[in-house]
Amino acid sequence: MVLKDRKGAWQFTKSFFFNEAVTFGLKVALNKPRPFNNGDNAFPSGHTSTTFQSASFIHQRYGFKYSIPAYALAGFTAFSRINAQKHDGYDILAGAVVGIGSTLLFTTPYQEEHMQLTFSSTNDEYLIGFKYSF
Repeated sequence: MVLKDRKGAWQFTKSFFFNEAVTFGLKVALNKPRPFNNGDNAFPSGHTSTTFQSASFIHQRYGFKYSIPAYALAGFTAFSRINAQKHDGYDILAGAVVGIGSTLLFTTPYQEEHMQLTFSSTNDEYLIGFKYSF
């Protein structure tokens, strides 16, 4: 399913680059200092926006049950950024919003082929078939 999904790959690519552009644009424009003087450009969290963008893409494209591990990883990433004192809650929240928002702009649900028309012939026999999967 995923390996043959060229449309989904293109949607992920557009969403990813939009997410990165917005995230780093906000970082440079706002130049918010990190907690405990650990540097600049804290808002929004880039790690968080990237992981939530990926998890949200899987959710939007393939369904929630496939995205559960990715959301768990995104949540762990967000927690680790606060725990490492690189971001505060606002940085993390903004990163998640930017990541999920970028996915909502570009991603459509995956549509499997539910109907198939078949044709086969041998000698003087012809067979036309119609298959519908629920």
